[in-house]
Amino acid sequence: MAKELTSREENYSQWYNDLVVKADLAENSAVRGCMVIKPYGYAIWEKMQAALDGMFKKTGHSNLYFPLFIPKSFFSKEAAHVEGFAKECAVVTHYRLKNSPDGKGVVVDPEARLEEELIIRPTSETIIWNTYKNWIQSYRDLPLLYNQWANVVRWEMRTRLFLRTTEFLWQEGHTAHASSEEAVEETLKMLNVYTQFAEEYMAVPVIQGVKTDNEKFAGAIDTYCIEALMQDGKALQAGTSHFLGQNFAKAFDVTFTDKNGKPDFVWATSWGVTTRLIGALIMTHSDDNGLVLPPKLAPVHVVIVPIYKTDEQRSMIAEKAEQLKKLLEDEGITVKFDNRDTHKPGWKFAEYELKGVPVRLAIGPKDYENNTVEVARRDTLEKKIIPQEEVVKHVKKLLVDIQDNIYKKALNFRNANTFECNDYAEMKDILENKGGFVLAYWDGTIETEEKIKEETKATIRCIPFGQQHEGGKCIVSGKPSKYRVLIARAY
Repeated sequence: MAKELTSREENYSQWYNDLVVKADLAENSAVRGCMVIKPYGYAIWEKMQAALDGMFKKTGHSNLYFPLFIPKSFFSKEAAHVEGFAKECAVVTHYRLKNSPDGKGVVVDPEARLEEELIIRPTSETIIWNTYKNWIQSYRDLPLLYNQWANVVRWEMRTRLFLRTTEFLWQEGHTAHASSEEAVEETLKMLNVYTQFAEEYMAVPVIQGVKTDNEKFAGAIDTYCIEALMQDGKALQAGTSHFLGQNFAKAFDVTFTDKNGKPDFVWATSWGVTTRLIGALIMTHSDDNGLVLPPKLAPVHVVIVPIYKTDEQRSMIAEKAEQLKKLLEDEGITVKFDNRDTHKPGWKFAEYELKGVPVRLAIGPKDYENNTVEVARRDTLEKKIIPQEEVVKHVKKLLVDIQDNIYKKALNFRNANTFECNDYAEMKDILENKGGFVLAYWDGTIETEEKIKEETKATIRCIPFGQQHEGGKCIVSGKPSKYRVLIARAY
């Protein structure tokens, strides 16, 4: 099989790009900075989407949809928001083309200029809060707990499949509340939903925390996040949840009458995750043989590969494989029986290792005679011969074991690459030569934060929750510090 990957050790970035393309997850499109998500990659996104959507609905949220286009004037109403997104906005100025004078192409019709230019949404707070104004009059109308699955455009100069593209898919929740306390509770609740999804479905351990003022979402009071560590020692932000306060309500004059008959501005949150989670999934678990997918998100749980020499053997083994396929599917396990005669078994083995199918079953003539099946697990590449009558029970347990094992492996890696550091020179050495997470005291100033970024190319990822220590001295300035921050180079 001619799909060898660059090794992670040799060139991690090239390994990632090779894997995305050769595993048929995505490819670059004809539109600069945009990607085509291929069926196998989109199937992973669908699994993610289904799991998250179920979790959102269990917490009381409903889905809706807002327009892709946002009037430019909406962005000028919230100063921090427009400042945060202005450089990334794509703008629609005209609504019609016409044939060029030389008849060899088309040009923009200058007479078809829009009365007001439209922004292709980089995020939807502005248009949503302009609409919420019509939906909210009284405390009886609150809370509004809504989410939309959509695409957004942020005009990126340097793009990378799944991790950073000009257009990407995501969900964005936008909720409205009668009090600050209720909105903060919602913000943290959704952060916990993301944490549960990352750890229980993606098998990716994450650290919860709050962003510094310098790193928070444009227009937010507080931004909470989950941070994951990739195998190359870089951090990846895997989800954010924002407490917006009353900023957008004030910008769009969204008020309500409270229980005491007094008017007040509505309190808001927003929260989202994107298709970059597929990038996180790849970089957390995969190896030089290809993808390693957690069973809960794998499009196919089990592949059955027949091994035969004659048409008679092929027919007998196919019958046995179909019986086994049905038994597994009756248990809710997704199975593919690859009975193609155009590829050898060894080619198929390599193909499904590349695609990260969690379990592979192989049935040959000896297996047929002995009523056995060869079972191989993708995460460790271990193989076992199992009696056919035990295969279903064994596979069910194996899928659970694989999910648990790859989480533990990722957690052990993160723990081994997380360093408490009290010396600035030592921190710079760790970030340059080891990578990973550094926990260090910070004095809380933007000047120190910018110095760290300029001198190490790392950023303060978050202020982690649940710190029990009594404080120390800032790793850069030596000034008193209340807590350690999480510092890393990041995607």
